Amino acid sequence: MAIRKYQSFEPQIETSAWVDESAVVIGKCVLGQDVGIWPNATLRGDVNDIVIGDRSNIQDGAVVHTTHESEISKGSKCIVGKDVTVGHNAVLHGCILEDECLVGMGAVVLDNAVVQKHVLVGANSLVPPGKVLESGYLYVGSPVKQARPLTEKEMAFFKYSAAHYVKLKNEYKAEEA
Repeated sequence: MAIRKYQSFEPQIETSAWVDESAVVIGKCVLGQDVGIWPNATLRGDVNDIVIGDRSNIQDGAVVHTTHESEISKGSKCIVGKDVTVGHNAVLHGCILEDECLVGMGAVVLDNAVVQKHVLVGANSLVPPGKVLESGYLYVGSPVKQARPLTEKEMAFFKYSAAHYVKLKNEYKAEEA
């Protein structure tokens, strides 16, 4: 695994978290308890902070980055809440994902967008900069549009998915010991 310091910033990773050996975590990154970072995921915290909340998972090939502060931008951290699943090859760039949501495979969430709790962002969707996705809905498309309310069963899936990936992460971690 590539856990790399950038300038004076070193990733802060809870001991219960797991980073696959092919993943890269650089700089201003904080990984909470039971976080899973899967193969070929990249978290590049060079120009701003990345925080991944407890029991969240960043799946294979996903990219997490931020925006620097400048005269034309206040900069954007990337904050992922608790019990969040980020699908394969998704891109999170300077956005906020609140607790218990899911970003589908290949989706892109851009600067200053906010994905509220209990939101499902469909695969290959594009969340434009500054867009706020209201809690309790499925969003799909490029750019995303609110498709329909989520069912109770779908909203319960967010915690199930996170717990499943914690279990899977623990199995991988045990094999490496």
